[in-house]
Amino acid sequence: MPKQVIIPIPSRDFDPTEIAVPWKILSSAGIKIYFSTPDGVPGVCDQRMLTGQGLGIFSPLLRANQNARSCYEEMTISENFRNPLKWKDLKEGDFEGLLLPGGHAPGMKEYLESEILQSFVSRFFAAEKPVGAICHGVVLTVRSKRADGKSVLYSKKTTALLKSQELTAWALTCLWLGSYYRTYRITVEDEVKQGLTSSEDFLSGPIPLSRDQPSRLDYGFVVQDKNYVSARWPGDAHCFGNRFLELLK
Repeated sequence: MPKQVIIPIPSRDFDPTEIAVPWKILSSAGIKIYFSTPDGVPGVCDQRMLTGQGLGIFSPLLRANQNARSCYEEMTISENFRNPLKWKDLKEGDFEGLLLPGGHAPGMKEYLESEILQSFVSRFFAAEKPVGAICHGVVLTVRSKRADGKSVLYSKKTTALLKSQELTAWALTCLWLGSYYRTYRITVEDEVKQGLTSSEDFLSGPIPLSRDQPSRLDYGFVVQDKNYVSARWPGDAHCFGNRFLELLK
């Protein structure tokens, strides 16, 4: 029987690359993927990341590349994406793996701040099942608490969207997009570090200059700590998806 993975997403504004590339990798390997939204209605990704509209001359650098867009198009017509579960109905015993994509636009806040999802993530960690989080997905993870009140990432090593990446994207576009790239006043990296045993448990990896691809997984960077694997940005998505697949196996 194929292993089953759940991918919770918000109603809108999740990053297309960070969900579709791992979906393609996992589903191609025979993993059964389910999705979940707040109300059981199919989610819609951050359209700016999909089309590049509004990103100006930085569109080729910041938007999803052709490979990711193709994966997203294929994913959105899949049966399980078109028929998501509701957040409130999720039970950790129904799945062998949990994958948490990111995204930075305003619609992500319902996902990042959801007590339902934080509780679900906490139960997954308590059960010591595989969990993967990329970019802002690590924010949802670090906000999820253990029974002792500490973050589920306390005593673990992780990565996430780097402060340098977040502030650079914001600086390049803030004149016309405002705080689009700043989901919160505190950066992802700074918030994640607050939940760790030590800031040294946050691993930045090499300077992220190029996006990884199926033939160049070495361009990506992930951190694995036992049953948990994390990544920084869409440019790590192929490496992230493959490592999560290995973890499931």
